[in-house]
Amino acid sequence: MQRGKVLSESRITGEVIIDQLIRNMELGRFEMAYSILLPCIFSIYLHPDDYARLVNVLDLIKEDARRALSARLGQMNARGFGFPKRGGKKRKQHKIASKDWSLEFFPDSEGAVPQGDVEIHSELNETPQPGYHGTKTTLLDREPSVTGAVGHQTGETGVKSDTRRGLDRVFAEIRYEDDSGPQLYLMTQNEITIGRGGDDLPVNVALYANEEVSREHLRLRWDAPKNRFVAIDKSRNGTWINGKRLAKGVEETLPERAEIGIAEVLTLNFEAKR
Repeated sequence: MQRGKVLSESRITGEVIIDQLIRNMELGRFEMAYSILLPCIFSIYLHPDDYARLVNVLDLIKEDARRALSARLGQMNARGFGFPKRGGKKRKQHKIASKDWSLEFFPDSEGAVPQGDVEIHSELNETPQPGYHGTKTTLLDREPSVTGAVGHQTGETGVKSDTRRGLDRVFAEIRYEDDSGPQLYLMTQNEITIGRGGDDLPVNVALYANEEVSREHLRLRWDAPKNRFVAIDKSRNGTWINGKRLAKGVEETLPERAEIGIAEVLTLNFEAKR
């Protein structure tokens, strides 16, 4: 997962927390045929000392965070939404599945979050969505490690339920920039498809690019028995791995770090996470 490095002795601030909420929201997007859902349910874990220091201003941080998330959502839709991209198809609208953002702060009781860090778990909605595994991010350079995401209040008792679950495996990161701007895709399935896609041809990584890019351009797969990643070109105009063109339809071993050229239109930067 994408993580930023800061000095561990830094004091966490409301501004840093809000920046990390926006980053988590952007990483957690879930693409559908006509729109893109963004996470809007956030559980925010702080070191107990940081939580105690900020507890009296958490409501103000929540208020500012909601404004910042709404502003970022507006910017994402203002960036060409409703206008055709190259190829004549409209860009997809970004939206959330609830009426408002839900943010809850918790002191980390497991000793997983160091002082000066923030760990954020997010969901698209209060009901987990099929095919969506949630997004977990941290500020410091470490893997998210809080195992319990505390649920929302239920019933008249106001008791909060514990929805503990294991961390989702990230096989690889794919960074690229297409017509909609810089992107980061976290590969959490052992096989994904990449291309322009379409209403009748969903893909895991939908590239906003011209028609030189095929609707299903290539597939990436984690080959567990052979402990390797493979790439399979499915395109009309070619796929390159570190400058070498792939034979169409033939599995090729993918290095743990690779530049994947797509029809000489754009480049995907692939990095295995194992």
